[in-house]
Amino acid sequence: MSAKIEKIIVRLQEKTAEGQYYEAQQQTRVVAARYQKQENWTAAIDILFNVAQSLLKAGQGGSGGDLGLFLIEIYKQAELKPDSSNKGKLLTLLRLFDSEEPTRKKFINEMIIWSGKCGEYPAGEPELHHVAGSLYAEEHDAYEAERHLTLGTKDSPDVLTNLEYEWYRQDDSHTAALYAARAVFPYLLTGNLRDASKSLHLFTSKLTEENKSLGVQDVGSNGSDLRIYPSLPLLNFLGLLLLAVQKGQADIFRQLKTKYATHIKEVGIWDEALLSVAEIYFGIQRPRQGNPLFDMMGSMFGGGGGAAKPKPKRVGASTPVPEGLD
Repeated sequence: MSAKIEKIIVRLQEKTAEGQYYEAQQQTRVVAARYQKQENWTAAIDILFNVAQSLLKAGQGGSGGDLGLFLIEIYKQAELKPDSSNKGKLLTLLRLFDSEEPTRKKFINEMIIWSGKCGEYPAGEPELHHVAGSLYAEEHDAYEAERHLTLGTKDSPDVLTNLEYEWYRQDDSHTAALYAARAVFPYLLTGNLRDASKSLHLFTSKLTEENKSLGVQDVGSNGSDLRIYPSLPLLNFLGLLLLAVQKGQADIFRQLKTKYATHIKEVGIWDEALLSVAEIYFGIQRPRQGNPLFDMMGSMFGGGGGAAKPKPKRVGASTPVPEGLD
């Protein structure tokens, strides 16, 4: 950082220290915009990051968040890669936000969009998802936590499973599979069999550890460990489903759906997820829901409903997934 930029930052931070928060924010925007126009990205980034950090530490989430969003705008305009330095600045700011600050959610969304656009993960950098999801998990915001942790790092299943299990503990004992599935299905639908399996293993381990009287049978099948719970059929279904996905056997999947059809119907919310699992992993096409008359006329005149959709890529146990941080 040059001496000139350092002096600018010190002057702006002094205004923050004096309680002149609005002035600090506005003057920072003006100075940063000047360097933005000159495409002096480094200067603009140093100014925005340091002053935003000072404002957030002073409890000025709105002003600090505004400068944080400006920082991400610079990242996008400069097409900066989400390397450790660029991600580190954003994560430093993120951790300084108050949980009730409205700007924080937009900041999270924008940093994910930037990392998806400029990085190698279209859905956003796993590390950014992991940190955001972990913050939401600490605040017991289950829905936002799930959304990010399922796209996170190899450490994310531990955080997500802890969240789901704590949520489950507030419900009836027979609902265990419903909460385990909130981790298993999202991981499967993002092609991440590894973390789907890990999540179920972590969940059932907690379950058996806390419930010594729960009946459980360890069943080994061709090198695969499987636990059977006589009193929790849907938990058995999830374990067998993962085994079928691992082996890529569509026949076993169909048999499982038939055997557990009554229990699945009682849940009432797994149908869409299972249709997607069938299509992704077993190449089983979804039932058509078009207009029969339109389909018939389309076939007669060569039109139909447009071009046929390409067959979905089959994803198996070797699907590459984000490794996250080592």
